[in-house]
Amino acid sequence: MVIRKKNEDKKMEIMAPVGSYESLSAAIKAGANSVYFGIGKLNMRARSAVNFALNDLEKIEKICQAVKKNKINAVIACDMAVIEYARSIGVEVHMSTQTNISNIEAVKFYSNFADVIVLARELTLEQIKKICGQIKKRNIKGPNGKLVKVEIFVHGALCVSISGKCYMSLALYNSSANRGSCYQSCRRKYRVTDEETGDELSIDNNYIMSPKDLCTIGSIDKFIEAGVNVFKIEGRGRSPDYVYSVVKAYKEAVESYYAGNYTKEKIKKWIKELESVFNRGFWQGGYYLGKKAGEWAGIYGSNAEKEKHFIGIIKHSFPKAKCAEIEIQKEELDVGDEILITGEKTGVVKYILKSIFVNAKSAKSADKNSKDVSISVPEIVRKNDKVYVLKKRD
Repeated sequence: MVIRKKNEDKKMEIMAPVGSYESLSAAIKAGANSVYFGIGKLNMRARSAVNFALNDLEKIEKICQAVKKNKINAVIACDMAVIEYARSIGVEVHMSTQTNISNIEAVKFYSNFADVIVLARELTLEQIKKICGQIKKRNIKGPNGKLVKVEIFVHGALCVSISGKCYMSLALYNSSANRGSCYQSCRRKYRVTDEETGDELSIDNNYIMSPKDLCTIGSIDKFIEAGVNVFKIEGRGRSPDYVYSVVKAYKEAVESYYAGNYTKEKIKKWIKELESVFNRGFWQGGYYLGKKAGEWAGIYGSNAEKEKHFIGIIKHSFPKAKCAEIEIQKEELDVGDEILITGEKTGVVKYILKSIFVNAKSAKSADKNSKDVSISVPEIVRKNDKVYVLKKRD
């Protein structure tokens, strides 16, 4: 489902993934133009640890009716029954990546139902450019009477299969990736076994089905000039700090393009920021720039330069004094630490800790045995917000 800001300008729309209220606040704070999210099991991230439930909208029977009543802008769908019903009650439709739209005839067909078309991640930039050009040339419009918008994924996890049409999880665990219940079997190590002899072969790259993450921040000028309308970021199962950092980087990149100062130096800075949050290593440009599959993740989990260590929660906030009382529950907090605070309304606050007070006295550190601990905060935080320290991985 999609929520879009009102009165947005005609520049590139950045669509952020959200799986929680914390991520929603983080996306808004980072400058997203729109957000997309799933509801319960009718969701391509149904197995995610963070997810919205239907009662987060309102406890009513049908999701499409809930969408209309709660003034959600659109539903993302691939099932024709859902698409037809949504249109019948006046709900805007965006096509899902599951439809694997890869040519102008498919765009023309789905324009009968949808105002926004997401293109397959396997297309090249040249193919995208031709499709965008043909939409204008043929005057292909959606149900709203305007030219259909073209959306592409610009950052995040890639599936080894074509547009996510994978049945490996279904075959192994009877849990379908195409219904949002992927066990991500492809992300693991495997051995090749000779069924006749039982001999096993070692594989140089132990993650031969786990692609690196897509990163296009160094190519966004090419996509804007090709005619793309929406930059979509993958990651509804990711943390609020991931959403904030990725959206912020791409927002700055887009604004730099329009300001005429989109430079290699800035691109390097943005890539460094993107490397600080969850990633499996980056495949720069992906299929879009004509590259072939073959860049695989070298580890099972994240390749991020830093990792979060939970410290505690905010007990009280004092905005005028720019400080907050904290209940330390784990580890130690030191002046100079890089702090991350997340909360449903706070979103994400990231900064270098400048001061600590223990029992109203200045201190260099504090731990769970310290009493009456307060820390400096650069902006408003709230009671029960979670506090982390960001540390470089060993």
